[in-house]
Amino acid sequence: MMNKFLSLFSAALLLSLLSACNPGSSGDANGGAQEEAPLAGAAIGGGFTLTNQDGEKTSDTDFAGKYRIIYFGYSYCPDVCPVDLQRLMQGLALAEKDDPALVDKIQPIFITIDPERDRPEQLKQYVSAFHPRLIGLTGSVDEIAEVAKKFLIIYDKREDEGTSEYLVDHSRQAYLLGPEGEPVALLPFDGTPQQIADEITRWMR
Repeated sequence: MMNKFLSLFSAALLLSLLSACNPGSSGDANGGAQEEAPLAGAAIGGGFTLTNQDGEKTSDTDFAGKYRIIYFGYSYCPDVCPVDLQRLMQGLALAEKDDPALVDKIQPIFITIDPERDRPEQLKQYVSAFHPRLIGLTGSVDEIAEVAKKFLIIYDKREDEGTSEYLVDHSRQAYLLGPEGEPVALLPFDGTPQQIADEITRWMR
């Protein structure tokens, strides 16, 4: 029930942002239609400093000049996170195969919403299974809460009575950010790898 609520709430919030910030395509100098990025002008994202899978501090400014794919999840997620990440990274790999220059232009990033269990050593093992350049980021509970809020990610720890184990319900979004960290588009993480690759290359300038 919580998963359904999170998905609906996140979708409604994003739709309201898109309607307010992206009223339509603007014309070019010749009077033709110039396609505008779906998330252009949306209040999504912002600065952060977290800890990467090697235990080193990593800030958003470290990726200046590069496009970024950002997905929030956690390594103990039993189903959706690994499937989403696999599709996203397969899509990125296809885009890189078609245009090898993308290797230097785009950085994939996984940010955990379960910092209590996802320490650097756990993330290092996890992200390596999806893409050789995927960076995993963690931090304190407060640091993760702050960056999740900036990216409109909602999450909630769900503990089972009588056990120390727990799951984390969370909204699912895969963002494509521009070279200055600006929101560009949502990637179809539930689509095929080719659809994801097409969406990546569509918005790369």
